[in-house]
Amino acid sequence: MMKMQLLFTVVVLALVVILAGCTNNKQITTDSQRKSSELNKSLSPSEAKKRLDTEKDIILLDVRTAEEYKEKHIPNSTLISLDALEAEASKKLPDKTATIFVYCRSGRRSASAYELLRKMGYSNVYDIGGIINWPYETES
Repeated sequence: MMKMQLLFTVVVLALVVILAGCTNNKQITTDSQRKSSELNKSLSPSEAKKRLDTEKDIILLDVRTAEEYKEKHIPNSTLISLDALEAEASKKLPDKTATIFVYCRSGRRSASAYELLRKMGYSNVYDIGGIINWPYETES
């Protein structure tokens, strides 16, 4: 009888440990996925265009050079080159909760700018890639 009680206790404890482990792993995965999605905000050109057309106060940030900007840019965009972004962001982008769409020529600099802005505490930043993939209006 005592062996049966001991066996029962061991089985119950094993089940508790296994179930607790499964629950914790699920939470870790959920937290990891949530953090990953927060850190990888990107929008396709069509998603970005739709939001730009329907939402007010989105800052459209071009992180290319002044020469590239003069040649062609998305209307109503603000230029802060990637090289100057860290120094100028606090002056030109004072609201760290503002919605900011970042773009460049091909998407490489916008990804770097996105990461830099996130590290600087900007919480609502989206990488919309390169102007070479922007099928909508541009201006010179």
